Amino acid sequence: MADTKYIFVTGGVASSLGKGIISASIGKLLQARGYKITIQKFDPYINVDPGTLNPYEHGECYVTTDGQETDLDLGHYERFTDIKTTRDNNYTTGQIYLSVINKERRGDFLGKTIQVVPHITDEIKRSMLYLGRKNHYDFVISEIGGTVGDIEGTPFLEAIRQLKWELGRRALCVHLTYVPYLAAAKELKTKPTQHSVKELQSLGIQPDILVLRAERDLSQALRKKVAAFCNVESDAVVQSLDQPTIYEVPVRMAEQGLDVTILRKFGMPADGEIEWGNWKRFLELRHAAKEVVRIGLVGKYNLQDAYKSIRESLSQAATWQEKKLKVDFINSEKITQDNAAEMLKGWDGIVICPGFGSRGIEGKIIAAQYCREHDVPTFGICLGMQMIVIEFARNVLGYRDANSAEMDTDTKHNVIDLMEEQKNITNMGGTMRLGAYACRLKKGTLAYKAYGKQNIEERHRHRYEFNNAFKDEFEAHGLTCSGINPDTNLVEIVEDPSKTWYVGTQFHPEYSSTVLHPHPLFMSFIKAAIHQSENK
Repeated sequence: MADTKYIFVTGGVASSLGKGIISASIGKLLQARGYKITIQKFDPYINVDPGTLNPYEHGECYVTTDGQETDLDLGHYERFTDIKTTRDNNYTTGQIYLSVINKERRGDFLGKTIQVVPHITDEIKRSMLYLGRKNHYDFVISEIGGTVGDIEGTPFLEAIRQLKWELGRRALCVHLTYVPYLAAAKELKTKPTQHSVKELQSLGIQPDILVLRAERDLSQALRKKVAAFCNVESDAVVQSLDQPTIYEVPVRMAEQGLDVTILRKFGMPADGEIEWGNWKRFLELRHAAKEVVRIGLVGKYNLQDAYKSIRESLSQAATWQEKKLKVDFINSEKITQDNAAEMLKGWDGIVICPGFGSRGIEGKIIAAQYCREHDVPTFGICLGMQMIVIEFARNVLGYRDANSAEMDTDTKHNVIDLMEEQKNITNMGGTMRLGAYACRLKKGTLAYKAYGKQNIEERHRHRYEFNNAFKDEFEAHGLTCSGINPDTNLVEIVEDPSKTWYVGTQFHPEYSSTVLHPHPLFMSFIKAAIHQSENK
């Protein structure tokens, strides 16, 4: 426990510079040198978790194996490193304050006046140190959301200041900033970085390493200038240029010795080479791929980050099958019976995306019908699987009013419904089936062939379930329930064996797909899409 080292990743100048990718890359590099690592995210917003946030506000909501709704950066952490994150890897201001307030209500503070310092900062520090103490990691990397200067982020930075003082050589700060290029002047400008570092220093934190985000190559002279103005060693200033893929970033960081600099600052040896495993093979395949597989995402959120894990899972599966992925959004709100052929033809495969609420679901149902009737490889995920079920009930079973109880509480054919124990819940936060649940696959099915085993475990994030009252009727008419939860008998996977590839999963397979271990269902789906492309 005493030897755990802590790396704090902060950001300045602007948001969306890629702190999550840098944090994941540092984790990857240290892991590739044989160290045991974990990465956590501290988000300054007041929401208790991202579960109730609109994807337009915050991108996708990522779910850990233990059922915590978290920031999408945890997806990057897992995809880069194959670690499994938990509820202890993501904290928000809301969670921190809620914990302190609950302690105060219980009388834990013995009547003291509760203040940001020391009570809130102590709670943040406890959260930052917890994983290292619990699991004896060599390194715990903590990414702080937002940018230096944000009022809501100040308590987190104060906690870092205290920890750097308390931990001494066991803690360091990596600060990510932006170096803009002014086209009119034809110059790169370091002043924003200098101001960002001054802001950090004014809070009592001296960054140990600077990562400079830029669109143009930064000369050695410019980096030395930054080092001199910011009190940072010259070899501790590295650049992060735009890359063809985010998975190049760890390699670019290694080329500049970021891992060596980190280890040296901790007084640790940095001998030998990094063990990349198949990482560089993945990049080689990605760069070499010429033939394209085209996938359409049918959903209602026209925002790249809303379906981040799905996009990355498709990309990983395509790369390992030596294809270049072309993925485009198809707005389900605009799909009608009249234009379905026009909007959905030409794709090698269609993903019917997850989501909540009634907006755009009729378009998803029409998309499911078009894909089933035209034998387009189709992957329905969570709500997408439910749309496959509803479409089948309407157009094959003949129940024209078939629906989910989420959308129509009065339908007599509620093929998707709440479990009985959920029907009296009114609080929206944390009331779903969340996290990893077991699933038993039916032998001989497409799902079984994809996984190559019978017992699996996958992560969930939903309230409504397949209604087992209709199960026999569905199966009698050709929709196989190929995956069943062994404890509750709930249906987890449906598929139509008469089609090339027509599968719906109640769970979210995208949460467990990583660069080195792409998800078997995405691999199987992309294989079917490639076959479709080659046989057009």
